Amino acid sequence: KMLGRVLCTVLFVGALPSLAELSQGHISVVLLGATGDLAKKYLWQGLFQLYMDQVSSGHSFTFHGAALTAQEPGQRLMFDVLKKLACPPDESPNRCAVLKDQFLKLSQYHQLKTAENYTALNREIQTLLHQEGLQEAGRIFYFSVPPFAYTEIARHINSSCRPPAGAWLRVVLEKPFGHDLQSAQQLAAELMTFFREEEMYRVDHYLGKQAVAHILPFRDQNRQFLDPIWNRHHVERVEIVLKETVDAKGRTSFYEQYGVIRDVLQNHLTEALMFLTMELPANVSRAEEVLQCKLQAFQSLQRLEKSSAVLGQYQAYASQVQEELQKPQGYVSTTPTFAGVLIHSDSLRWEGVPFLLASGKALDERVGYVRVLFKNRAFCTQSEALRDTGHSQCAAKQIIFYIGHGALSTPAVLVSRNLFKPVMPKGSWREAATRSELRLFGQALSDYYMYSPIKEREAYSVLISNIYHGRKDFFITTENLLASWAFWTPLLDSISHQPPRLYPGGVENQHLLDFEMVSGAVAFTVAEPAELPNPGKQMPSDYKTIQSTFRQSPLVSAWAEDLISQLASDIEQAASRAVAQRGQFHLALSGGSSPAVLFQRLARQHYAFPWKHTHVWLVDERCVPLTDAESNFFSLHKHLLQSVRVPFFNVHPMPVHLNRRLCVEEDGGTELYAKEIAALVANTSFDLVLLGMGTDGHTASLFPQSDSGLEGAQTVVLTESPVKPHQRMSFSLALINRARQVFVLVLGKGKHDITSLVSRVGTQPRKWPISGVSPSSGQLVWYVDYEALLG
Repeated sequence: KMLGRVLCTVLFVGALPSLAELSQGHISVVLLGATGDLAKKYLWQGLFQLYMDQVSSGHSFTFHGAALTAQEPGQRLMFDVLKKLACPPDESPNRCAVLKDQFLKLSQYHQLKTAENYTALNREIQTLLHQEGLQEAGRIFYFSVPPFAYTEIARHINSSCRPPAGAWLRVVLEKPFGHDLQSAQQLAAELMTFFREEEMYRVDHYLGKQAVAHILPFRDQNRQFLDPIWNRHHVERVEIVLKETVDAKGRTSFYEQYGVIRDVLQNHLTEALMFLTMELPANVSRAEEVLQCKLQAFQSLQRLEKSSAVLGQYQAYASQVQEELQKPQGYVSTTPTFAGVLIHSDSLRWEGVPFLLASGKALDERVGYVRVLFKNRAFCTQSEALRDTGHSQCAAKQIIFYIGHGALSTPAVLVSRNLFKPVMPKGSWREAATRSELRLFGQALSDYYMYSPIKEREAYSVLISNIYHGRKDFFITTENLLASWAFWTPLLDSISHQPPRLYPGGVENQHLLDFEMVSGAVAFTVAEPAELPNPGKQMPSDYKTIQSTFRQSPLVSAWAEDLISQLASDIEQAASRAVAQRGQFHLALSGGSSPAVLFQRLARQHYAFPWKHTHVWLVDERCVPLTDAESNFFSLHKHLLQSVRVPFFNVHPMPVHLNRRLCVEEDGGTELYAKEIAALVANTSFDLVLLGMGTDGHTASLFPQSDSGLEGAQTVVLTESPVKPHQRMSFSLALINRARQVFVLVLGKGKHDITSLVSRVGTQPRKWPISGVSPSSGQLVWYVDYEALLG
């Protein structure tokens, strides 16, 4: 009887309690993909560590390696790995030898390919337990296989290999968990047909890294120090970084499909971000409370735009892809191997604080860290040479969760001495001796309180132990997974064809991948080196020269997203200038679909915008209730106003709904709005009016052949639209042309014909109202995207 012999041998060396105490319940561990790379590097060692830690816990174990390989070669491959297993340095050689010998005897190989194979494994487990007279405690199935195999394996386990009632099942899944939100939802739905949520453990091995795993406990144990400063008033910024020196060689098949954002940022770095930004639950050891707080943190994250990320690609990556995947010589890959992403949260705690996530291959060093940098308002009169840096308020203040490698080469938690001395668990962390020659983020190590783990543990060993103990808070639940994909997928879609910046790799990168925050977006700080373009199919005659003017006024042209970015920045500059000169900014905005993207960008990326001193007006409005989806004000509120802090009395919707009637002339809505403008806007001259252009040449709600608003001195008019809803209220040309600045935004191929026409006609507002826009003492600027301009 194999199991009985193993237990008796262990007892013989006096390492363990009695056999009766060991027979409380049996756990079968099945490692699928037992001969793969991950199993060889980490999983078998982690399972051996679990056995060493828990062999005297009251449970007995058997370990079943499984793969598609036939029995004999598979068994040979597996035992070649098992023979190389190592004990920790503090384990006595005698006990290590015994435990390793027993682990090998308790480990078996199985070919698991068909339904019959799974049935046979189940029968073998039951027979073994019956022979030994043991009760089954549970089964662990570790999926170290590609995700495309998950569904079939799950079906076999569910139908043929579940433990009996009273015993638990734990199924461990390795990333990637989908490619985007849709594929993750599909995979989750398939797995939920076979397993309950509490049975699934999705592994993100970064949650097993000791420094990452300690973020929540650190926050919990140091509430007295952190509660007053863990917020936007004190934190300047947060950096979450994972740098690698290796490239993607040997993994290009995976990398071409996933890239660095899916490989690292969407999972590892996002989980660290959640630990930092989530509100602390009352009990950080309760998985359900932690999950709910993480989900709330996800919901508060602002949507990522294309301008939220900078992308790079290791220069040799393309040739590696061609070689490994047999791609043709001219194959061009846009897969990023480096990414820097700027994230913001709308939560009251973190509003306005930048969170920078960065990771890449072929960089100058291998290191991972989470760095919280605090604002410093101090001014120190004493010279720097005389300061006690450990207590000087002028020294940088930061908390660093050092994940590993790099200058320290070990996990660590560091707190600036001029912040506070942290509380650390004495049983697992100890204060480390600082090395005087080392500096971290510009400071000597002696400037920090520095702690390192008493016993370093490999991440997979930690996670396998947590699986055994049923600790779900170290794993990714379905809700957690889908929330992360919902956050990242829009960015991934928007950059799917964006060419990344090429970089040479290693120290040769110099400043090429440095990036900075500009108006709520990120951009590389240095220009990309000029290179000759690849020869394409275009002939020189196919290219068009873009003029810098349009209808004798300045023209700004770019692809739509870049154009919106430039327009938003220009509006912010106009606002800041007006507030500095006159104390307030009067902005009149048009309706329609084009400005919605602009409104979203202003709301989400322009945190320095002086909303407090801004008055928001409507250029035109449809004659529908303001709560109607057709209403321009409704769109403005949805995309902008509800997200920014404009004083309530500074928002001026058009009075289209008076006396329970819509745009009835006798109700005097136009006169009311005109009086409000005259009372608040000096000389009825708006600082900035934003207009669009219709395919018929209309602007605001001023339409061709109309009798209203194109002539005369009236400032606000009622007009008739050729499309429903027909009735509108609008600024007149006379009011528009009094503005200090008028910006006209034109987007899309659908506007190409009218753009071409308007570019060459004179001033004929009765035919094309937009041609009548010409501020008498102000500036007109056209913002036209390439599709509208060039077709």
